[in-house]
Amino acid sequence: MAMMQEFKEFVARGNVMDLAVGVIIGAAFGKIVSSLTDDIIMPVVGWLFGGMDFTNKFITLGAIPDTYKGDLASYADLKKAGVAMIGYGSFITALINFLIMAFVIFQIVRTANKLMPPPAAAPAGPSEVDLLTEIRDSLKKG
Repeated sequence: MAMMQEFKEFVARGNVMDLAVGVIIGAAFGKIVSSLTDDIIMPVVGWLFGGMDFTNKFITLGAIPDTYKGDLASYADLKKAGVAMIGYGSFITALINFLIMAFVIFQIVRTANKLMPPPAAAPAGPSEVDLLTEIRDSLKKG
């Protein structure tokens, strides 16, 4: 029972609850950023590049099974069939997702740092040199 009580105290700490809330909000935010990238940014980027669909940009590395009946231009279908591929279109999309999230997190941290009061000045006291001189003098005396 002592372990259960210790666990309850651990979970009840503010940091654990804050972390749990942060993870949940972060997951929801990740879905919003993915939708922004997949549904808004990448179609515009594809349009700028002449209607290019980045989700189906890949390089086939392995042989396509003889039994494969799907679309040869579909990354998702080929991947489901187990064909070895480099999905550089998916990678570009994931990279843009990361850059958007990193930029937003940077802005949040930057704003939070501006809103926080500056740390209190350290109390004035002797410098390292003063302390070392005092120690040296004490050693000479004693």
